[in-house]
Amino acid sequence: MAESKPLNWTAESQVGYSVIRRGDGGMTLTFTDLSEQTIQHWHHFALEHLLGSDRRTRNLYDLRAVQEIPESAIRLAVDANSDPSARNIRVAVVVANQTIADGIRKVAALAETGLASALKIFTDINEAEAWLSRPLDQLS
Repeated sequence: MAESKPLNWTAESQVGYSVIRRGDGGMTLTFTDLSEQTIQHWHHFALEHLLGSDRRTRNLYDLRAVQEIPESAIRLAVDANSDPSARNIRVAVVVANQTIADGIRKVAALAETGLASALKIFTDINEAEAWLSRPLDQLS
């Protein structure tokens, strides 16, 4: 297995998410809030992390603790996941319920650009992990 890329992320008390390296080399990002400060911090982190993206990887976004996802947050996520560097990333997003999942899909469908990453939204973390564990040459 290739050496994992450094996270280049440190915990800050004013942002509502944490990041850990997954055993498969990807990342798990766990969000507790989607304040403007949290979203801006995450967006900067995500874009910086994409700069050195050179291999296929798996990322899990755990948003189950968030009961409302602002449209602006979804649009920034679509922006980051539309970057050509995201083409090698499989992203599983886990949300609290189907209503939130449907809201994300609705806003993402309105985006002018397509997603570069293979992205799927789940309400069950075990289903998300099963999808992420599929071979990386099967990105869809």
